[in-house]
Amino acid sequence: MRPAGRAETDSLYFDYPHFPFVRPAELDGQAARHRVAIVGAGPVGVTAALELARHGIASVVLDDKATVNDGSRAICISRHSLEILQQLGVEAPFVAKGLGWTRGRTYFRDREILRFEMPHSAQERFLPMINLQQQYIERFLIDKVAESDLVELRWQSAVTGVSQDADGVILEVTTPEGDYRLECDYLLAADGARSVVRKAFGLALHGEAYEGRYVIADIRLRSDFPTERRAFFHSHALPDTTLLVHKQPDDIWRIDYQLGPDEDPEQAVEEASIRKKVGLIVHKVLGEGDDWELEWWSLYKAHTLALDDYRHGRVLFIGDSAHLVPIFGVRGLNNGFADAANAGWKLAWVLKGLAPERLLDSYSPERRGATLDVFANAGKSTRFMTPPSRGYRLMRDAALVLALHNDYASGFANPRQVTPYTYAESPLTLTEADDFDTGPMPGAPLFNHRLGEGNYLLDHLGSGFTLLHFNQAGRVDAELAEQLEALQARGQQIGLLRVAREPGAEGALVDTDGSLFGAYGAEPGSAYLVRPDRHVVARWKRLDPVDLEFALVTALGGE
Repeated sequence: MRPAGRAETDSLYFDYPHFPFVRPAELDGQAARHRVAIVGAGPVGVTAALELARHGIASVVLDDKATVNDGSRAICISRHSLEILQQLGVEAPFVAKGLGWTRGRTYFRDREILRFEMPHSAQERFLPMINLQQQYIERFLIDKVAESDLVELRWQSAVTGVSQDADGVILEVTTPEGDYRLECDYLLAADGARSVVRKAFGLALHGEAYEGRYVIADIRLRSDFPTERRAFFHSHALPDTTLLVHKQPDDIWRIDYQLGPDEDPEQAVEEASIRKKVGLIVHKVLGEGDDWELEWWSLYKAHTLALDDYRHGRVLFIGDSAHLVPIFGVRGLNNGFADAANAGWKLAWVLKGLAPERLLDSYSPERRGATLDVFANAGKSTRFMTPPSRGYRLMRDAALVLALHNDYASGFANPRQVTPYTYAESPLTLTEADDFDTGPMPGAPLFNHRLGEGNYLLDHLGSGFTLLHFNQAGRVDAELAEQLEALQARGQQIGLLRVAREPGAEGALVDTDGSLFGAYGAEPGSAYLVRPDRHVVARWKRLDPVDLEFALVTALGGE
């Protein structure tokens, strides 16, 4: 919602683009079958299209809007998500515009009870988190799509019906110039919480809806306070209320405050009510002056809901169409980015004939497993931020009182920020005979390592599978080289990334101080097989080349 007298796209800081309707060939009777259709041009849908394009697969993306979403909405992008965006070659504008942060503070009755630091070191290219409004997130991704010949964006195109059979999916599409049918081999549903695709198949989200409601308000406020996450419990200005504050680019501040159990939600989102509450927060909680402007607001309710299966025949559900997670711990969009990367590479491998269709069966257990992990962590945060019962509230408030004078109790207020999920139980992961003491375990994503000025390990991964091979001088033994050549000759996209302890081997990464060897628990002859989405398939202290093909077949859903 916007203040009175301002249109939906009349922003204080962002120029909303207008995307015209472009008449498709189907409206002129030209039959066209698409390999992949994506419903929803939000950040998750467009990321999936870019991931498919990275692997050479064309897609068509449909959205009923003519611009990007209004309001800040999802604002926190994790390091892991930035690494996904780096693979797509789109991370630069995000880093340039976003506000990075590593710490947060929690207050009880206006006294600080917790200051936390997220893990960060010089080995990382990206900060643990950056704040960036969703309008910018979508615009940067759409701008990247404009550079690709493999993605067609169709705006003002509403999907009104979906059906499928053994051969493909049919969409019914309504446009300003008429209706048409679109046929595709596979469909990615990225059409959000009110998914038309999900409803078309009679599928329902299951889980828990929390009682607490939050108002989300964007304001423009010039302040020198650093970029940190701030949480307030029982402030004197708003007793019995929980609120969160995030700084965003362009002097925009995001304020989330909880409504009381007896407050009428309809009255709470009236402009006069918003201005009164936000004014109290700015002046009495944040200690800022009265020189602020109201930009946008909305109402939010926390959910932990998910589909029972994220794959429905030739339809894969990604992002909010598959799951709804609480905002606490900033897991919603970041979980969606990981969905897009996971579904994208697997669908590409199937369509290119590099993997059997049963590879797609692994999408749901991997990403639904990630969602259930999010529920376990975000559920704890949600129950602390928004106690669902009198008992929970008594325990929460007791912990807060203890934290005033006891450091050990302040940990209860830790928001437990999002972390990447490990696919340890995936059918694509090999965990047998893993005798490493450190390093990313099978199923986990590779972690970064600084190799030099502006030079990091993850910068050197290709678009396919990668064999990360550690040795003394960077040379590869003949048997391993022969095995890799045989796999590549059969069309498998697997590259070799060598890490040497001694300089001189052409094309090898040099780890002269042994820190990369140490971080990965490696010795000469050790190796990690890594998927296109950077998750580890298997690792060996000393790689026997005959084990490599078995691991690769397993990672592609083979038997």
